[in-house]
Amino acid sequence: MKVEVVSQKLVKPCTPTPEDLKKYKITFMDELNSAMNVVVILYCQSDAAINENRNHLEESLAQSCPTFTFLQDDTSKKITWLIAPEQLNDHLPCEIGEADEETDPILSIQISKFICGGVAIDISISHRIVDAGSLGTFISAWPELGITRTRVNDFGNIVAKRFVFDKNAISKMRHRVQISIGEKLRQPSRVQVVSGIIMNVIAGIDVARYGQQSRALLVVQDVNIRERTVPVLSRLRCGNLAALAITERSVDETKNMEFQDFVSVLGEDARKTVDDCKRILSDGEDGQKFLIDRCDYAFEKSLRSDAYNVVWVIDWCKFRFYEADFGWGNPVWASIANVVIKNHVLLMNNKEGDGIEAWVQLQESDMAYFEQDEQLRMFTT
Repeated sequence: MKVEVVSQKLVKPCTPTPEDLKKYKITFMDELNSAMNVVVILYCQSDAAINENRNHLEESLAQSCPTFTFLQDDTSKKITWLIAPEQLNDHLPCEIGEADEETDPILSIQISKFICGGVAIDISISHRIVDAGSLGTFISAWPELGITRTRVNDFGNIVAKRFVFDKNAISKMRHRVQISIGEKLRQPSRVQVVSGIIMNVIAGIDVARYGQQSRALLVVQDVNIRERTVPVLSRLRCGNLAALAITERSVDETKNMEFQDFVSVLGEDARKTVDDCKRILSDGEDGQKFLIDRCDYAFEKSLRSDAYNVVWVIDWCKFRFYEADFGWGNPVWASIANVVIKNHVLLMNNKEGDGIEAWVQLQESDMAYFEQDEQLRMFTT
């Protein structure tokens, strides 16, 4: 569906850039990221005047830029603002892979107004300088200031679908795990039970499709290192600040694992990585080596698709997208864009904060198995 662009505007910082901030130095973790944009779409149900709120957003964005050093000086000239009415569909202010080149925007925002009166705010920012945590921080800070209240590869035929685990489903899954592991042990989190059941299904698909040629399973979970290092990094710190928790199981091991087993091992490996975060800054080069070695290992195994089934699990549940108010009230829904990445699972809160929406991206042939799994269908809507 075609989106009509009504206007486009460049927004610059409200104050000159200090001399010591005119160059933004990326870290070694930033360098490891793919050339792509991090995207979130916030849907607001409101009939408020779009032009009035647009002006508020422009002013608050200009005030936000000096706070975030990556949006100052030369980078600020690449911020674009698009206003597109009536229809949104899956159109974004720029392509997902439109990053890293000199003419590519660092930050793009598109506001789309639907016929029904609702508004969608599409925010796209370069993954070279931010991760999801940075994006969440930016979105939280932006409205408060101005409103008083390598490119992605073509992986072939990839299908993305959303699976909703509501409060009742998560309660049932938790109860099932508690019966298995014992009531005295710590109750698994919402993210752990949802990740566990998804990995159980994906491991089963590999066995069903490939039989004797099925592959070892490697699950990679992103762990936010903010507030977990020594010395402590502020939760407001921007940049790509994540460590990788890696769970590896052989074919024989995964064949004998149940849903609750996946919940247990994924949770344990994530907790170990959280503990390891303490030494990332205090151990100097050894701390950096810990991060780099994990990344190298995960990417190396991703290239060996004949022997390893590598799945990435990204947790966005702690990011406060539903608290952002840009003048149209809090979003009624938040989503990702259609990022084509094979074997990618992204978890986001529902609006109530007690359920999880899982955005699962698999090859089309695998998705056919995935969405028909009886155990999964018991807990999803």
